[in-house]
Amino acid sequence: MKLSQSPTLKTPIVIRTPSCHMLREERPSTGSGSCQNVNSKHRSAFGNVLAFTMLSIVTRSTGLHRALRLGTCISIKQMQAVCGDKKRYASSSEETRRIPKIYTKTGDKGFSSTFTGERRPKEDHIFDALGTTDELSSAIGLAREFCIDSGHSFTDQLDKIQCVLQDVGSNIATPRSSARDSHIQKTKFSSQAVIELERWIDSLTEELPPLTNFILPSGGKGSAALHVARGVCRRAERCVAPVVRSGETDPEVAKYLNRLSDYLFTVARYAAMKEGNPETIYKRPE
Repeated sequence: MKLSQSPTLKTPIVIRTPSCHMLREERPSTGSGSCQNVNSKHRSAFGNVLAFTMLSIVTRSTGLHRALRLGTCISIKQMQAVCGDKKRYASSSEETRRIPKIYTKTGDKGFSSTFTGERRPKEDHIFDALGTTDELSSAIGLAREFCIDSGHSFTDQLDKIQCVLQDVGSNIATPRSSARDSHIQKTKFSSQAVIELERWIDSLTEELPPLTNFILPSGGKGSAALHVARGVCRRAERCVAPVVRSGETDPEVAKYLNRLSDYLFTVARYAAMKEGNPETIYKRPE
């Protein structure tokens, strides 16, 4: 990416404070005389990397450090370069070492950690339920893309469902046998999500023709993909059931998955109807 220079920016001033760095981007006075201050907190989990949200990256241009608004990160070494007399820029190898890696190697021996810090084998019911819930979210995400392409109005509901499934996963990943009160409070699952699904189902059903026959997954790409998600949802529910019975997970999670499969069936039919695609009726083979 080529970074263009802006003639309106002056040299940025960095004010060092005990808790953070403040990057001030000065601009020529326009009568109102304003400047922009951007604060960044040091995140120790990422080493010497400061996380910025729509903040600044410091670049070098004709001997002056200029601030350009970008969504990115800069290291403390680079921040110090603006106000210190030491080495002005961290080496690229130094900066590369500070980038967090996606792999941790902690699961190489077939064990993984719950939110409570407990180590369990990966074939444990907890991780089986977690993995299937993740698979369900992925299936809904694929179906959602097909439905967006078809211009359906309910895609925001699918988006919200994927977010709720993150909460479902958090609850499953917090087995009650090893959880403290703080863990339980952070991952508590609300029954309001179930009520919302029921309201959506009722609203969609009012527009659908009555179901008089068994139907097969069909009705176009969006509808068929939603039926696939429904099947994955049923499997997720079966995986969660033993975890709920053992008292490790909130029963509302199982109730949500049960209602979600009903929603996915209904919305699949709705997608086919809106697109004018016929649903394939089951016929007993002769």
